[in-house]
Amino acid sequence: MSHRPSRLRRLCRALAVLALTGSVCAPGTVAFGDAPIRPAPVRPWVKSCLRHGGPAGLLDCLARHGGRPGRPPSQARRITSITEWATPTSSSGPAGITAGPDDALWFTENSANAVGRLTTGGSFTEYAVPTGGAGPAGITVGPDGALWFTESNTDKIGRITTGGSFTEYTLPTSGAYPWGITAGPDGALWFAEPGASNIGRITTGGTITEYAVTTAAYPLSITTGSDGALWFTEVLNGSIGRITTGGAVTEYAVPAQDSLPIGITAGPDDNLWFTDAGAAQIAKVTTGGSFTGYSLTDAVFPFPWGITNGPDGALWFTENLGNDIGRITTGGTITETAITTSGSNPLEIATGSDGDLWFTENSASQIGQVAP
Repeated sequence: MSHRPSRLRRLCRALAVLALTGSVCAPGTVAFGDAPIRPAPVRPWVKSCLRHGGPAGLLDCLARHGGRPGRPPSQARRITSITEWATPTSSSGPAGITAGPDDALWFTENSANAVGRLTTGGSFTEYAVPTGGAGPAGITVGPDGALWFTESNTDKIGRITTGGSFTEYTLPTSGAYPWGITAGPDGALWFAEPGASNIGRITTGGTITEYAVTTAAYPLSITTGSDGALWFTEVLNGSIGRITTGGAVTEYAVPAQDSLPIGITAGPDDNLWFTDAGAAQIAKVTTGGSFTGYSLTDAVFPFPWGITNGPDGALWFTENLGNDIGRITTGGTITETAITTSGSNPLEIATGSDGDLWFTENSASQIGQVAP
């Protein structure tokens, strides 16, 4: 398996610099009314790095900027335990994770070029992706019962059965750097192409369609909303996008200062919830486009990344620099749990068949488990 540096690590450096050049909003719920005074524009080279480096340098950058001093009592701390499972391959760089149809957790190993499987009892299996240096990233369960994932370095969409058989489909656009992926309401898989500023659709038979969004929007994560449309984050535009299954795109600018939306999920309240790394917030947007933000108050810049629905009616998220697992109620109450391993750089998070939350620790090459 390949262990060469990935695009994920190069982009990581640029996005963290972009976020850290801005100011963190005041703690608490944000009333999006009067526009705040914005800082000076981000240096052109930072944006250039984002646009041309692909979605893969991000983690290396975050690891370099992730000083973790002690924190004051800010967000309430949860008293709970975290279990960590080291992947069989060292320096595997786990990224995406999802609950599989076989009651196991399936995850991508961005640096090791593999797809991993982990039972809730802690037993691992790893499957090497056929294309070398593919840089697997996002992963989800398809309507056909297989696992579908993006190959960020080679512009492909991969499919793996629970038995370990692969199929790969090449995208029409080169330099697309596909990242987030989700099952759509139409029986197809939908995915984000940050490098091409496209949203893609692939049928279970392998037919691919691409839809353009705003130039240089950098769509990264995607989910299905309660309204039957697909919702996605636009990192460089500081916006949340919506696309119908027919391909009609609407974009909503996030009102928060220095917004860098990363992860997104459909909440139990029918709203879309997303992590805003630049504004250090967890935020929600209604299907009509109204925003509310809830600020994190960490002593270090938390850089929240992945977010998912929990089994307890709350949203759970990762803090890539804060090294925490966070929980937010639909009313906006936030609590956090510190990850045992320092500097683990958690990325994506999912609810397992056992009702626990499972997450990837990219720098530590571990899979974490926390009980709600």
